[in-house]
Amino acid sequence: MFYSDCIHRSQGVLTYMSEQTTGLNLPIVNRRSFLKTTGLTTTGAGLRAAGIVGLLAPVAANAQRDWSGKNPVRYPDPDIVVIDPRFAKYKLGNTPIQRLHVGSLWAEGPAWNAVGRYLLWSDIPNNLQRRWLEDDGHVSVFRNPAGNSNGNTFDYRGRQITCEHGNRRVVRYEHNGKLTVLADKWDGKPLNAPNDAVVHPNTEDIWFTDPGYGSLMNYEGNKGKLHLKEAVYRIDGKSGKIEMVTDDIFKPNGLCFSADYKMLYVADSGSTHYPEAPKDIKVWDIGGEKKLSNGRRFASMDLPGVGAGIADGIRADVDGNIWASAGWVGDGYDGVHIFAPDGVRIGQIRLPEICSNVCFGGTKRNRLFMTGSQSLYSVYVETQGAHIT
Repeated sequence: MFYSDCIHRSQGVLTYMSEQTTGLNLPIVNRRSFLKTTGLTTTGAGLRAAGIVGLLAPVAANAQRDWSGKNPVRYPDPDIVVIDPRFAKYKLGNTPIQRLHVGSLWAEGPAWNAVGRYLLWSDIPNNLQRRWLEDDGHVSVFRNPAGNSNGNTFDYRGRQITCEHGNRRVVRYEHNGKLTVLADKWDGKPLNAPNDAVVHPNTEDIWFTDPGYGSLMNYEGNKGKLHLKEAVYRIDGKSGKIEMVTDDIFKPNGLCFSADYKMLYVADSGSTHYPEAPKDIKVWDIGGEKKLSNGRRFASMDLPGVGAGIADGIRADVDGNIWASAGWVGDGYDGVHIFAPDGVRIGQIRLPEICSNVCFGGTKRNRLFMTGSQSLYSVYVETQGAHIT
């Protein structure tokens, strides 16, 4: 979750693609730089002389795309970008990125409920949660007020877990409608503003991040001060005891387990307030299902030639790839960046807004839902989410 003190620097990128002829995307390039580098003119004659008319077709930056769905995009969707051949098998040729809803002030925390077949997400400044129904696409207010909630997930008993900025706590909604406070203090001090949470299936432990954004402004919480160093915590599934598992990170934001639950990935968004903070995703090994060790950088959010933005929400698929929401650069960058298990960026899903978070859902768990600033988006992919939400 990020704020307006991050500068949105639109790059004015014009992209080119060769997918219809080669099956692969060319790298994102600036049109003028491309022409200058190749020595071509802007005239059709100059392009034809080089023998590349029909190979390189200009595609407008997605900010100009009609996201209403009234003028469908031509398949394959040009904003699903193959950077590395490893991503090609996950891109479907006959599916578009769809905008399902617009109207939030800052959409966050998407979570899929498989039993109810609905997608839940937070609208933090409006202090409510919204719900999208799979059967007919209906959107309604799900919970109001919602404690300026941010991240949401469901545990393995189907109960909703929510991180509340406004109340500085992690809560659980029981099947009978009652609310249970799971965490609101650490070492006798109030939490800053819990952000995102995941649940371990074996222990039922809840892991959550506390970067403190919601306590830094009234717009998305209750402005105050940070009482604690930004950190990652674990709530024991049996005793309810809270343990700080690491503070070796500037501002821990989105988090997810690896597909086999042997590693924990955490997005570091610390550069919003700490100039020295790296723009990357970190990873730790998990020992005994409870302890972290060997913290290291997993992936850099720097996209050469385009810019370095910040990762927010992250999720793993069944093959171990990490799907990271990203933003604060502009067209050609903002959206979702997909990283292979070795940390190499292999693909992108470009959106016209900063992407705040992602989750897999749908009947087959092969639909990627993306909260993007004011909107909710989705796209079908040829893989499945590794975990229930």
